Amino acid sequence: MIDFLDSEISIGRQCDLIGLARGSYYYEPKGEDEQNLFLMRKIDEQFTDTPFYGVARMTAWLKRAGHEVNEKRIRRLMRLMALEAVYPKPRLSIGDAGHLKYPYLLRDMTVTHSNHVWSSDITYIRMRQGFVYLVAIMDWYSRYVLSWEVSTTLDTAFCIKALERAVWVTQPEIFNTDQGVQFTSQEFTGFLESRRIRISMDGKGRALDNIFVERLWRSVKYEEVYLHDYEDVRTVKDRLARYFKFYNTERLHQSLGYLTPEEVYYKEQLKERRAA
Repeated sequence: MIDFLDSEISIGRQCDLIGLARGSYYYEPKGEDEQNLFLMRKIDEQFTDTPFYGVARMTAWLKRAGHEVNEKRIRRLMRLMALEAVYPKPRLSIGDAGHLKYPYLLRDMTVTHSNHVWSSDITYIRMRQGFVYLVAIMDWYSRYVLSWEVSTTLDTAFCIKALERAVWVTQPEIFNTDQGVQFTSQEFTGFLESRRIRISMDGKGRALDNIFVERLWRSVKYEEVYLHDYEDVRTVKDRLARYFKFYNTERLHQSLGYLTPEEVYYKEQLKERRAA
């Protein structure tokens, strides 16, 4: 980033040019002490393996590992991390009773081609001091990650930004999410409805409704996040950009016949164009 005092380009414009949210540029690490940040790392790692662990089980697991904690402390930290055990799925975005809910459309459906179904979810990304949130949009058929964004807060804006980027070239027939406030907001659902995209939402407590994104998060955590110690938000974005490029273009998926998501996604796109 260029020093504002030495440049005619504003900080806001510089952020736009490099794809960094202005709030992330001014971001200061969360005000947690070293012990709590250490516990949050442990919680994050264990929750990735056992997302059905609620406060009581997570507290018991930490005690068995030799940490002096109580349920009150772990409850606060898990809330701060936006983690809530749902059997067995984590819910990083909590629903709002005042928002319209949509039915789950994918039950017993066979997804047959690229852009048939897209899905999205949010996960927690730890840093050396503090943390951020990551949203990604994935094509179900190919597992191709169409777009992603990072934010220091669980607002709707970064989800909308990811959505706008994903539909820049094409769009799905169905878009599936959980019932979090980011995805049930009028801004988000209105964007989809204005493009006549059918909206599908996971049933509460159903672990497999958005299973491919859940698998993506596990891959992101074990193959990237847990291998590095991010210094700041810019580093997070740089590292995730490298990882998602690798995930889309190089990482072979057994379920895709050992092809990459990009190969499957664009192969189907080519078939559709030829058929048309």
